[in-house]
Amino acid sequence: MSKVTIPLEKPLHYDPEAIAQKYRDQKMQVFKRWWQISLPIVSFTIKWWWNRKTGQSSRKQQREAVQLREILTSLGSAYIKIGQALSTRSDLLPSVYIDELAQLQDQLPSFSNELAYKFIQEELGKTPDKIYAELSPQPIAAASLGQVYQGRLPTGELVAVKVQRPDLAEKIALDIYILRSLAAFFQKRYQRIRTNLVAILDEFATHLFEEMDYIQEGKNAEHFANLYGELTDIYVPKIYWQYTNRRVLTMEWIKGTKLTNPAEIQSQGIDARSIIEVGVQCTLRQLLEHGFFHADPHPGNLLAMENGKLAYLDFGMMSEIKPDQRYALINAVVHIVNRDFSALVQDYIELEFLPVDADITPISTALTKLFNDALTSSVAQFNFQVIIQQLSELMYQYSFQVPAYYALIIRSLVALEGIAISIDPDFKVLVSAYPYVLKRLLTDPAPQLQPTFNNLLFKNGSFRWNRLETILINFSNTKDFHFGRTLEQGVSYLLSDQGKFVRIRLADELLKILDAFGETLLSTTPVIFGMRMNYHHQNLVVNIDLEMLEYLKRIWILLQKLPGFDSVQIAQAAAQVLMIPVTHETGPYIVKQVIQRSIKRLRDFPVKKIPDYKNKNHSEGNNAIV
Repeated sequence: MSKVTIPLEKPLHYDPEAIAQKYRDQKMQVFKRWWQISLPIVSFTIKWWWNRKTGQSSRKQQREAVQLREILTSLGSAYIKIGQALSTRSDLLPSVYIDELAQLQDQLPSFSNELAYKFIQEELGKTPDKIYAELSPQPIAAASLGQVYQGRLPTGELVAVKVQRPDLAEKIALDIYILRSLAAFFQKRYQRIRTNLVAILDEFATHLFEEMDYIQEGKNAEHFANLYGELTDIYVPKIYWQYTNRRVLTMEWIKGTKLTNPAEIQSQGIDARSIIEVGVQCTLRQLLEHGFFHADPHPGNLLAMENGKLAYLDFGMMSEIKPDQRYALINAVVHIVNRDFSALVQDYIELEFLPVDADITPISTALTKLFNDALTSSVAQFNFQVIIQQLSELMYQYSFQVPAYYALIIRSLVALEGIAISIDPDFKVLVSAYPYVLKRLLTDPAPQLQPTFNNLLFKNGSFRWNRLETILINFSNTKDFHFGRTLEQGVSYLLSDQGKFVRIRLADELLKILDAFGETLLSTTPVIFGMRMNYHHQNLVVNIDLEMLEYLKRIWILLQKLPGFDSVQIAQAAAQVLMIPVTHETGPYIVKQVIQRSIKRLRDFPVKKIPDYKNKNHSEGNNAIV
């Protein structure tokens, strides 16, 4: 088999103007398709409304769910994609709908083998029997854009062969044209809709067209593997370029179990909840570290492998988030959890939800009321669905505009949370995410994160020991947390230029502790250099922050329980921060301040000389404190 050359032409892309120009002159075709779409949807909506009004049995609801799945399937790929998104929204639909729409992931009607084999020959240059050593007689699965066969290469590798549906690009283009016209109509007709619906649809369509180009999907898979394939418990299948072209994709066959089958996963000795944790951590790295993320993580695209790894499939719908947006997302999560709503408004400006000239005062007040009313003070009560639902109400009242890129991020997060909740109803994605977000905040030297970092650990110049205790508690529940590695990252940060602010603040905190202990020592040691206290100073009140000491005690206990804890390493790290040249000012600063304060305290301390026993009588000598 000769190697197939990858086409050099531009990848398939979405051009709304070209599509509009094409269908403006095909009014009958547009009207016919519009009728095909609107008739079943309007009919279903009327029946749904009537059943809600008159009361419905569980059997009727089951029939409704089946009917909705069948309608979306009959309408084609664009609407199947919508159904896939809805299948993860347990907050919007009853479980009977979720179960039914889940079949849209890989249990759709297939097209004929004759057409599939024709596409393989057209794309790869030879008939399937001359290309593959084996090919399953029927598709193993059929999804929205194509169907999958199991095959074997002449060299023996087991592979998945994905073949695209016929006339896919033309059908999707017509549906997008109709949906875009509707979005433009509603946006123009209803002024209360401030979100740019057309831009959101264009973003969705852009990625949908990219998904129809299997060459681009293969490149996405390899890029994803380069970024995340080395992560523990993550697996990305190999792409076989010799057997891949625009409408045919050949990739490594992955044997695994859908995450929505936790019982089967558990039967293999794998903790289904730990697999979800792996998915959450990988998603966080996608969104907040590298910015290249899987925008379609529905259950059909995530498999638990027998070796305990989480395999990602289907890299057609990917997206990117810019660095400034990533930093703004990190800040937003921290500000929401810590209820810093004034700063949260600024995050929304950075995320392009609000214009730079927006009046933030009423918005900050509204956010404070919204989150205080909706959420408890516990991080465990936060989840993305609650946040999104609450924010949607606020967006109607103020000049919020949902940016197009945000829709795919929300789809990714909500889909992942939907899968997690199906495994464990009490699973909170934000609880799992918060330690990672804090770790990024504490170790990333980016200047965009500095204000949030400073406000997280310091208030009015004082260190917030309670925050440090909370952070350690969250870290102690993180699977991949290791104290030694995190300490090294923290030291690197403190030694950097960005860490100078923290070094100075920590030095001041250390001074307070040393000062308090020095005062304690002085007050409890009556004889100092042949001196003693006057009687009226013996009940001196020592200025020790007992609450701080209690925090320090609890923090030390927490540290000892963390994986990788080493007290020697802590001492070495402290010495490194205080003594190396880049922080040479810190150590001498502390020593100088301690000496100056000690001298001042000794000089100002009320004392009188101890009596000379040779010149005083015995009874007076008995009053001396030895």
